[in-house]
Amino acid sequence: METETQGNYNTRRRKGKATLPLFLSIWMLLIASGVIGAIWYTDQIKQNITTEVSQQTAKQIAAMQAKYEAQLKGMETSFSSEITKVQGKVDALNQLLEFSKDNASSKTDNSNKLYTQINEVKKRLAQLQKDLDVLK
Repeated sequence: METETQGNYNTRRRKGKATLPLFLSIWMLLIASGVIGAIWYTDQIKQNITTEVSQQTAKQIAAMQAKYEAQLKGMETSFSSEITKVQGKVDALNQLLEFSKDNASSKTDNSNKLYTQINEVKKRLAQLQKDLDVLK
């Protein structure tokens, strides 16, 4: 009876010893597949987020560029109209100055005033032209 009990015990020990490495290898395989799956999943999510962010950024850049171009065109139009107005005033002052020079006698003081005003208008026109060039 002792040999029979010892035989059963030895068989059980062998089964226990054989299942432990199998059990550990299965767990290691499960853990490794879980780590690999987590890495793959995070990579997929990172790619999706990167794609979405780049699309949103491209849309925002396009919107900002369109808005900037519209503002620039508006400012250019307003500066052009203002320059045209100032040019008209300069021409009118030049005509007045020519008329004043033709009628110059004791009115040289008025002529000097007109000349000073024309110089101021020319300076303003030059400044507006510089501003327009900067905007372009």
